[in-house]
Amino acid sequence: MSPGNKPPAPLPAATGTDGLSSGAAAGLLAEAGPNVLPQAGKVPQWRKLLGELTHFFALMLWVAAALAYIGGMPQLCVAIIIVVIVNGVFAHIQQERAQHAAERLQGLLPAEVNVRRDGRIQSVHASDLVPGDVVILAAGDRLPADILLVAASSCTVDESMLTGESAAVPKGSNDPAWGGTFLVNGEAEGLVTATGGNTKLAAIAALTSGTKSPPTPLTLELRRIVRLVALVALSVAGLFFVVSLLVGIVWRDSFLFAIGVAVALIPEGLLPTVTLSLAMGAQRMAERHALVRNLEAVETLGSTTFICTDKTGTLTQNRMNAVEVFTSDGPVKIGGEGYGPVARIEGQARSAALLAALGARAASQGRAVQHAGEWTASGDPMEAAIDSLARRLLGREPETVTTMRRFAFDANRRRESVIVGTTLFVKGAPESVLPLCGDTSGNLADAVESMASRGLRVIAVASRELPGTAEDWLERSAVEAERNLVPLGLIGLHDPPRPDVGDVIKAARGAGIRIAMITGDHPSTAGAIATEIGLMGPDNLVVQGVDLPGDEQILGALLDRDGVVVSRVSPEQKLRVAKALQARGHVVAMTGDGVNDGPALRQADIGVAMGLSGTDVAREAADLVLLDDHFATIVAAIEQGRATYSNIHRFLTYHLTDNVAELAPFVIWALSGGQFPLALGVLQILALDIGTDLLPALALGAEPPGKLVLKRPPEKRHLLDRLLMLRVFAVMGPTEALIAMTAFSTVLFGSGWARGQSLDPGVLMSASGAAFAAVVLGQLATAFACRSATAPPWKQGWFTNRLLLWAVSAELAALALFLFVPPLAGILGQAPPTALGWLVAVLAIPGVLGVDWLYKRLRHRQSGTPSPA
Repeated sequence: MSPGNKPPAPLPAATGTDGLSSGAAAGLLAEAGPNVLPQAGKVPQWRKLLGELTHFFALMLWVAAALAYIGGMPQLCVAIIIVVIVNGVFAHIQQERAQHAAERLQGLLPAEVNVRRDGRIQSVHASDLVPGDVVILAAGDRLPADILLVAASSCTVDESMLTGESAAVPKGSNDPAWGGTFLVNGEAEGLVTATGGNTKLAAIAALTSGTKSPPTPLTLELRRIVRLVALVALSVAGLFFVVSLLVGIVWRDSFLFAIGVAVALIPEGLLPTVTLSLAMGAQRMAERHALVRNLEAVETLGSTTFICTDKTGTLTQNRMNAVEVFTSDGPVKIGGEGYGPVARIEGQARSAALLAALGARAASQGRAVQHAGEWTASGDPMEAAIDSLARRLLGREPETVTTMRRFAFDANRRRESVIVGTTLFVKGAPESVLPLCGDTSGNLADAVESMASRGLRVIAVASRELPGTAEDWLERSAVEAERNLVPLGLIGLHDPPRPDVGDVIKAARGAGIRIAMITGDHPSTAGAIATEIGLMGPDNLVVQGVDLPGDEQILGALLDRDGVVVSRVSPEQKLRVAKALQARGHVVAMTGDGVNDGPALRQADIGVAMGLSGTDVAREAADLVLLDDHFATIVAAIEQGRATYSNIHRFLTYHLTDNVAELAPFVIWALSGGQFPLALGVLQILALDIGTDLLPALALGAEPPGKLVLKRPPEKRHLLDRLLMLRVFAVMGPTEALIAMTAFSTVLFGSGWARGQSLDPGVLMSASGAAFAAVVLGQLATAFACRSATAPPWKQGWFTNRLLLWAVSAELAALALFLFVPPLAGILGQAPPTALGWLVAVLAIPGVLGVDWLYKRLRHRQSGTPSPA
């Protein structure tokens, strides 16, 4: 027993081989409480909000507000406080929304467990387990509570989450096992000894609940962007402080002026806007049956360049149907579809085929069951198809047999077997079973190739009469039992491809994504299905796992092509595939559903687990869980990931364009040595940030995927790239700034003012109002221009983002308030522009849209390919 492990608690007297009764379980549930881990003490809402108001940038703003008040500028003090509070509350709301969305999404994952109650196996929610329940476990299951194993066959348990040891631990009868660990191999039954807060996992969770996760790469990059912009803002503020002193402004006013400039240019709303965009992307993925287990995976999905996908259930429907049995007497074709009964199959070789089917059924646990008038698979679909095959050949329900010993399937043996009386029945991959039959396999090897070439999944069935009694074999190994076998036949199963998978593969290739099929099936089966669905590449390359080169560079060069098929692959080989492709610069999405797929899923940039057929081990290791097991859902998630990445580009472009226009008046004032009046004051810039950046940026973060999002290469992984900087600082930003300064100058010089003359305060306020209006209207146009990096707004539709329409409507309403409500306008130091000032300010809309359209056309001509939308 490991250090710190408590002995199992005494079990209720009602516990027996039949498990608890439903009544006893209900009473125990009321007494012990639900089987859920105690929730760690949540941080109060007020403390979370306080954290948003006291981080580095917020503290800098609080200091600036205090200095403004001490310096006799109460308006600036109040404005800065408003900025801090608005940004803090907004960030808090978005973080809470993201957290609640993640909690809701986690609830979509299955949490069922098989127990024996009332003398039969039932599926109950894990939270309803009670001490004394008899739990039925299969390879890949997560242990739902602390248990004492009462029956175990070839069991090993992954306890790494508790002990840190990666090697699975062998377990036998009367061994304890702990909730939260995984059954890696074998099958087991166990008595629940502790649930909920009494489990070992709960004690460890209490110690780790206060540990914070490290920041994600996306978060780190965004922090670097904010710090860079903040550094620029502080540098500019320092420059203006020096210039202010040189033009004769007293040091106190110069210092406060510089603080105001720095405050206005820091993009406080950027990080919460990104969080909201990621959360919305994750929510949209969930609506398309893709559960994102961590938000940063949303962005990574947009960068995926290579998908390594399984075949069964992902590219196919996972609706197995046994269509053929081949024995030494010849082939028997099986009619019917699905799992339901059909008329009894007759024919010359029916008896031999029936023997093979019954032998395979004995070694299977999955069954075809009827529910609400429809026949479905209970357990593994392949085993349900074998059960249906036996019924069709027999013409009735086969008799239940008593299993004396089971040797569970594992990925290395590629077979499983069961002892019934003194007869051993074996089923598995033909290359695993037939060599154990010696020379008695006859012409079955040729039949395997023929069936596999038609896309059938082939299962070999064999048997052996064991010497001695059944009890003699209870403790003997599978190696001793599985030899000198007699072949019973081959079973060919057909799993039809998903109807739309071919179109989805074309869409993925159009997006610049390479696809490989990584499967455990026979190479001929895998190749036939790959050809049927259009996945097979021009090289027709099908390679078996055992033939993969040992050198990682050679392996990467072999696989780095579109449409390659890797068959009979082991979990260890899947891990090597992921590493080799990553070494060649690919962002790899790897699917998996098996017990041993965890390392490959963790190694891949995006681990993708199956939500319907996958094991708990795979789902725990994955970044993305497909709730419908459909390959199309992977591509849909990539589409949404690209859209989210593009949305971050959109509102980052929007934020920085505004900053360029806001900074221009200060640059001109400084270059003129203070002789040219300042077009925008600090309070006006703060009003612009609150009135223009906030709502349109949010609306851009909710932009749905564009039509071209899957018709271009995968995203680059740098947010502040050359194209974004060029568009902001050489196209839209200068245009917006030029029109704003032109509007200001038009009103100024239209009044008769000349350099060196005294300036009427009313004229200055009207001119400043014109500059303010020009920036607001320019940002309105920028918002629509940022919806695409390739197409002008009139080609996208002005009304396809309703949130943006509401946002710009609020922006225009804020402009009217800031200009025409005298108290607000007076505080900001502005007044309504003259008619000529309005005319120039309104030109900001066509001006920004026009210059951005010219830039997009020039880029398209130079590149010849669409750029990120």
